[in-house]
Amino acid sequence: MTSDVHCQTMGMRVGSVSDSAKTMEMHDHVSRQLGGIWQHLLGVDSIGEDENYFDLGGDSILAVQLFAQIEKVFGVKLPVATLFEAPTVAELSKILVRETPAPGWSPLVTIQPSGSRPPFFCMHGAGGNVLIYRALSLHLGLDQPFYGLQCQGLDGNSPLLETVEDMAALYMKEIRRVQPHGPYFLGGYCMGGSIAFEVARQLQSAGESIGLLALFDTMNWSKLPAPSTWDKCYYNAERIMFHLANFFLADYAGKTKFFREKLDELHYRLPMWSDMLRSKLRMTSRTSSLQVRLLSQIWQMNDHAASAYIPRPYPGVVTEFRPNTQYRMFDRPGIKWEDLARGGQEVVTLPVSPAGMLIEPFVRDLAFGLRASLDRAIAGERSVAGTDSRMQKGA
Repeated sequence: MTSDVHCQTMGMRVGSVSDSAKTMEMHDHVSRQLGGIWQHLLGVDSIGEDENYFDLGGDSILAVQLFAQIEKVFGVKLPVATLFEAPTVAELSKILVRETPAPGWSPLVTIQPSGSRPPFFCMHGAGGNVLIYRALSLHLGLDQPFYGLQCQGLDGNSPLLETVEDMAALYMKEIRRVQPHGPYFLGGYCMGGSIAFEVARQLQSAGESIGLLALFDTMNWSKLPAPSTWDKCYYNAERIMFHLANFFLADYAGKTKFFREKLDELHYRLPMWSDMLRSKLRMTSRTSSLQVRLLSQIWQMNDHAASAYIPRPYPGVVTEFRPNTQYRMFDRPGIKWEDLARGGQEVVTLPVSPAGMLIEPFVRDLAFGLRASLDRAIAGERSVAGTDSRMQKGA
């Protein structure tokens, strides 16, 4: 059955589409197959063709499984970020059966295209995906254009980039296709902040101006020494405590969603952790899918790139968004950005523990703080060196 669908779908691409009835029949067939995949992954009994994946409870973790199933059933490899372009069964079916091939893969992802404000460009983290920024974009408002830069290689065909400098050079070119000249408004979470820092530095070296450089819980990873076994154990214990702290900070509805997201995240990461461990032990895996192997490879390469990146001084202002506490191993001199931000530093402390600022309900606080920083930057107001503000919960 799977091979039949694949052959028929590919036949639609190369054959004549003059017979509209045949085209409609194929679209309906693909929609039924796709709807079945969605129902299984999302755990619902029925799905309308025009229902939005995200409104149905889909997230970035399930999206990886969704596109792995699409490749298995239809023989078509699509980037996960296609969900921003086609978030319904009907729209995704059109992409799978349309006559002309999809446009060439690009690291630039349009998350929110409309709005009169200057666009905000957000760089991927170690996982390479930009679906993690969808909630942040929604809370920033429909008047704020928002673009993500996803990791090259997520399509399984393009070569992976091994250094932050190379990533920044590529992403800078993609950003300038949308916005040829500054001022630019840039940001990123974790490793994404390091990439944003380098993009800003390279843009300034090219004679462009930076309106805002926003780093979300980002460290200068090159200053972090190799952790001992004890450090790793202590880190994992802290991680559990921080997850619990975030859980108890949320209201009842927030607790339910937070708990579900963490379970989904664990389900998503366990196969990758297993694959990474087997790789370190030089063991071959017969159970890991090609998708899992690719994602674990991307994660490991990005982690290495972030650790190897030695940032040079940046002449502008850095705005840091930090959780209200931090891992002990990150609490050391030089691991933040005050020594590299020659134009000054603004610190915004959010009412959330680590690993929570992009998740509901805490992402609303990040969006509120980021929106305020964007407003000041757009108005041409400069941050004062050494500014440190602490946001209240639900601001």
